[in-house]
Amino acid sequence: MAALPVIHISQKQHRGALQLVLSFSYNTNLINLVKTIPEARWSTRLKSWYILDCEKHLALITSTFKDKAVLKLDLKNTKRPFVRNLNASQRQLLNGFYKFLKGKRYSASTVHTYSNFVADFISFQGSKAIETLSNRDVEVFIEEVFIARNYSISTQRQFISALKLFVVFCPITQINDLQLERPKKSKKLPSVLSQEEVLRLIQCTPNLKHRAILALLYSCGLRISELIGLRLQDFNVERKQLVVRQGKGRKDRYVSMADSFLPLLSNYYQTYKPRVYFVEGQGGGTYSAESVRHFLRRSCKRAGISKTVTPHTLRHSYATHLLENGVDIRYIQSLLGHAKPETTMIYTHVTRKDLMAIPNPLDAAVQKLKETGDTNKKLVLSREL
Repeated sequence: MAALPVIHISQKQHRGALQLVLSFSYNTNLINLVKTIPEARWSTRLKSWYILDCEKHLALITSTFKDKAVLKLDLKNTKRPFVRNLNASQRQLLNGFYKFLKGKRYSASTVHTYSNFVADFISFQGSKAIETLSNRDVEVFIEEVFIARNYSISTQRQFISALKLFVVFCPITQINDLQLERPKKSKKLPSVLSQEEVLRLIQCTPNLKHRAILALLYSCGLRISELIGLRLQDFNVERKQLVVRQGKGRKDRYVSMADSFLPLLSNYYQTYKPRVYFVEGQGGGTYSAESVRHFLRRSCKRAGISKTVTPHTLRHSYATHLLENGVDIRYIQSLLGHAKPETTMIYTHVTRKDLMAIPNPLDAAVQKLKETGDTNKKLVLSREL
């Protein structure tokens, strides 16, 4: 059997965008195949065929030349954008799905995320009829998009959840809802800061607004979305209380404000004079979550904290420190707004209070040797034996 021809696929800037460039020795069969890809173009300057660099096009190239050529990829930008190409009927279907989610009263964030996932999935199928889509199409999409782009398990679980709702909305597909399985969650322990690191982080934040944001995130255990949505009317300074309205799961809850935070809050109010929200953007309205993440990274660098810290790390730290200070797990669940106690129980695996009290068997062995008083059995671990 003759060896398959080789196609080298690289990335180059061409016509104002990053392109996938296909280079191969002259071969009539390969030329005829590449011509079947509607978006592929010939470049006289590059002396090669090219197509816009996106996940859909890379998958299309792979399927077109499967068993016809050996593809050798030299791609540095692995997280390329997924370009959607939807026809009128597909747009109408997705618009209906969007309204379906809104009617189910899902949060704006969930509606946006689920709509985008399903739109990417439909676009990936090209012109394939909706009623012919099957579980195998779902598997191929996950293999060639989610796995190839190294998406997290939690993102894949979200996609499956979105697809399950889409199957309910559009029952004419061949996708079997019962066979759609979410991959198991990764059981990772939350990253936390020590109390000393939290204080150093706040102290190393020079901007008053930024310092107030970090102090409130930690002292009240807020999610970033909850902080951004806080209005001035949600603060009760006299009762040292804060109401978080419509948090995750559309639940309201009360949290107490730290005494040490109140002078900082007063200073912030007098300096910035916010009108509606606790923290506002330059033109008014809500503040950007990405802005918080951005200045938090800078503050960590100033504070000499090398570990990865996000706004949610401060919430994890708040819960862990409460548990270490002896606060009952049920109260912590209420303060965090968790629907299930199992969610809060993860902090019992992080807290050091009880774990630090457990004697290490190595220390016990060394201590036992000391207590025997046998000078001939002295053990110094740092000495070479």
